[in-house]
Formats: sequence, C-alpha cells, structure tokens
Amino acid sequence: MEIAELGEFGLIRHLTEGMEMENASTLKGVGDDCAVLSPEDGMQTLVTTDMLMEGVHFDLTYMPLKHLGYKAVMVNLSDIYAMNGTPRQITVSMALSKRFSVEDMEDLYSGMRLACSRHHVDIVGGDTTSSLTGLAISITAIGTAAKEDIVYRSGARETDLICVSGNLGAAYMGLQLLEREKAVYNQQVAETREQARRNGSNVDEAIARIPQPDFSGREYLLERQMKPEARRDIVERLHEAGIRPTAMMDISDGLSSELMHICEQSHCGCRIYEERLPLDYQTAVTAEEFNMNVSTCALNGGEDYELLFTVPLTANDAVAALEDIKIIGYITQESLGRALISRDGNEFELKAQGWNPLK
Repeated sequence: MEIAELGEFGLIRHLTEGMEMENASTLKGVGDDCAVLSPEDGMQTLVTTDMLMEGVHFDLTYMPLKHLGYKAVMVNLSDIYAMNGTPRQITVSMALSKRFSVEDMEDLYSGMRLACSRHHVDIVGGDTTSSLTGLAISITAIGTAAKEDIVYRSGARETDLICVSGNLGAAYMGLQLLEREKAVYNQQVAETREQARRNGSNVDEAIARIPQPDFSGREYLLERQMKPEARRDIVERLHEAGIRPTAMMDISDGLSSELMHICEQSHCGCRIYEERLPLDYQTAVTAEEFNMNVSTCALNGGEDYELLFTVPLTANDAVAALEDIKIIGYITQESLGRALISRDGNEFELKAQGWNPLK
C-alpha cells in the first residue's frame, strides 16, 4: 500500500494503534497536539535526541527495516542509561521518500515497538513528513532519575578506576563484514547485468540467482552492528551493588573519543591498558582477517553502546566482582595527559579517532 493512500495522520494512527502506555508518568500519548507527561515527585527529567540519516548512519542494502527501528530506539535509550536514569517515553519523527510503502513502515515500527516493550518505554508522539533523499529518523527519549542519582561526564576524579561493560570493537567489525559483502554483491550484480544483456536473458531473474553471503560463525558481529542492546542491566547491577559511578557515558563514537570527553569535562588525565581492553574472539579473528589491529578497532570502532564509567578506588573489589564489567585503567592528574599503555609497556598519547559524522 502506498503511504499516500493513508496520509500522514492515517499512517500515524495505523502504526500506533493498540499501543498501551506502561508508565504512570504518561498521562496522554499519541492523539493530541502534545503528549502529556507527569514525572514522579522528586525526580528530574532527562531528554536526549538522536537523528539517523540514510547513507550516513545506515545502509538499507543490508539493514532490515525492523532491525533499523530497533536500533534507532536503542541508541536513544542508551543515552538515558548513561546518565544513570530510566527511560520512560520516546517521540518518533520520520522523513520518508516515495519508495517506502505502508508495509515498510510497519516493519520499521515493529522493531521500535519491540525495543520499547523490552525496556517498558511508551511511544507518545512524533511527526512524519516527505523526503526527497531517502529515510531520516529522529527519536527523542525522555527519562527520569533522582537528582542525587544522575551521573554526568564531569565527575571523574584522580585515582578513580576506569571501567567498561561488555566488549569493544564487535559492532565495527560487523560493519566491515557487511560493507565487504556489499561491495562483492554490487560487483556481481554489475557483471550479471552485463552478461544478461549480452545473452538477452531476464536481468531481474539473473540477479535473483546471485547467492547470498555466508556469515556463518560471524552472527555475533552482525548482531552487535544491526541490533545493539542498551545496557540497562549494567545500571541495575551497579545500583544493586551500591555503586554510584562518578562519571559515565555510552560508547557510541569509540572508546578513545568517549574517554577524551570524560577527561575534558572532568579536567583530568587517564591511563588505560591495551591488555585490559575487553575483546570478543570473533572480533579478534575478523580483525586479523581484515589485517586490522584489533586494539585499534576496540578503541575507535564505535557503535558498541556499552557503558564507560569511573568509580572511586574504594569500589575496586565491589565493581571487580560484577559480571560483564572490566577495569581498564585509572584517572590521573590533568597535567599527566591521557595515555594508552601498550602490551609491551610503552606509553602512547590517547587520541580521539572515533566516528565523526560531520567529516
């Protein structure tokens, strides 16, 4: 079905029908000029926005729309968790070109609704308009946190431990795999089209017979790139253990870039150790296959959506006992600079070489 058959408001009604609000703070969701929210007493409101542009942040050659919807929500929820908060609501705005159908938008929204249901988040509004250049998605997430619980990037202090959740570099290696296979596929399509033209055979049928790439054994890397998970579980574990980070942010643009942000805003230096960077086996094997340094991938790859945080030195034993968290270094005086200690003990200046969307 063409979207024009439903119109803007008809499409919104179609995509949001049957949604039930899960949060008591959501008084009114989709259906009026504004959503009506009422945060709990004593809580402060957190607001974050992310925009995803086709051709910049995602490629629909290999990104299914359902996965895209899921990821678009997760990258916003991750920001709320990075402030030690709880996400409550989102608004969804989209710009669509005419190549998208109602069924395409159903797929996109099914991913969004799945992500929201897993984190008990309400979709309360948004906007839809046309686009001449493809698909654009802008999501605003709204969360809450008690004033004393909110963690900023500016709280790290000398001797604090630097910690990360999960493992790093997997999403980047997943992207490398997808981009490589896309290039191979496009070459095969060009050759098949030329051969079909010469033979006078049906081009579409010939292209349909091109075999799909085999990603066996690399599924984890693809999932980290196409279906990331916001780390609510890490925030919950820290809370249960009585550990309040002194500074925290999520790793969207790469560990090196994010750690530099914390150092700049906290006016401090840092030392992190290459041998302590958490790596998955598939990441290491694939980096070797691409002739890449796996530590460089972990430092600069981005899109891991893990949590980077600092804790007081006194919390060493408590944080070390928590599952899926690794201590990778410590905070120093600002005058000592920011450095990576290599496996052989050499010290290198840490540089922010992660993702820059404006380059």
